Amino acid sequence: MPVTTADKRANFKKMHEAGCFVLPNPFDVGSALALQHLGFKALASTSAGFAWTIGKADNRVTLDEVCDHLTAICAATDLPVNADFEGGFAVEPEKVGANVARGARTGVAGLSIEDSTGDAAKPLFESRLAVERIKAARKAIDADNSGVLLTGRCEGFLWGVTDLNLVIERLQAYADAGADCLYAPGIKTREQISAVVKAVHPKPVNLLIGASGLSVKQAEDLGVRRISVGGSLARTAWAGFMRAAREMAEQGTFTELANGYPGGELNKMFG
Repeated sequence: MPVTTADKRANFKKMHEAGCFVLPNPFDVGSALALQHLGFKALASTSAGFAWTIGKADNRVTLDEVCDHLTAICAATDLPVNADFEGGFAVEPEKVGANVARGARTGVAGLSIEDSTGDAAKPLFESRLAVERIKAARKAIDADNSGVLLTGRCEGFLWGVTDLNLVIERLQAYADAGADCLYAPGIKTREQISAVVKAVHPKPVNLLIGASGLSVKQAEDLGVRRISVGGSLARTAWAGFMRAAREMAEQGTFTELANGYPGGELNKMFG
């Protein structure tokens, strides 16, 4: 029996009730299907990883491009997909709400909204505005009873605002505004992670892990509910591509091509 969007959303919400799971970040349909093949139970899009596939820098893609991308991935996989919806592609709460409603129609099971402005001089939206943006997203999701899980993100640590108390206050405010899950990308130490988990309990916390960090078991012991890797899988793929391409361009040799994944295995997986 085909897996419906409603099934995916119900399964995704249930996954947040206990334990800790990995929410890997594919960057296109092929990588999404590969992750499903490997046995992961849910996926999350990556704004950076997707942007690079179409030759753009992170945070430079359009709402149309992101919605087309999300629609394609959701249609291709049986797994729930959480959307990296950046800042909602708008500043004003009403526009964020309208865009979230459109994002929900792509078939995603979850969706996150950030509070970063993109301006290094003033990296985070004023607190009241940031909360209103989360409220608008919540209202849009509830308007049609879609069941999409809303994640509120505080981007402080990624932008040099490393006041943990400020980050926690914002996450608590986002929880009160209707966020189902909370996320502070950039926190790394056990003390920081534990503090965030305790501050927003019983709501689940998403942890970002890149090239190094805790294991799934260690994160679970700290109370983390889910782990994502952002653009790390995309960066890993680009690393292999660039090594091989640079060798050809600079040395005129092809030895790195021997490290490629077997084509027969890829055909079997996608067949």
